[in-house]
Amino acid sequence: MQHSGSQIHFTIRSLADASGVKRGVIERLLNGTQATADIDDAIALAEALGVAINPLFAPPSSPKMNQSSRSYSPH
Repeated sequence: MQHSGSQIHFTIRSLADASGVKRGVIERLLNGTQATADIDDAIALAEALGVAINPLFAPPSSPKMNQSSRSYSPH
């Protein structure tokens, strides 16, 4: 992981240390087994990364086509 502004490289452990968010939460967010974060964790991660919270946790701006039903799905 990289800090977008200053090119600082984070490991899960270093991001956890910098943000105060548990490593397990960060791991699950990264591998997709956890889709949401507690607002306090989300803010702490955004602050540690030096980015706005919206790009990290906002839903996609356009729906993707769900191939099985041919209907639009927000994920």
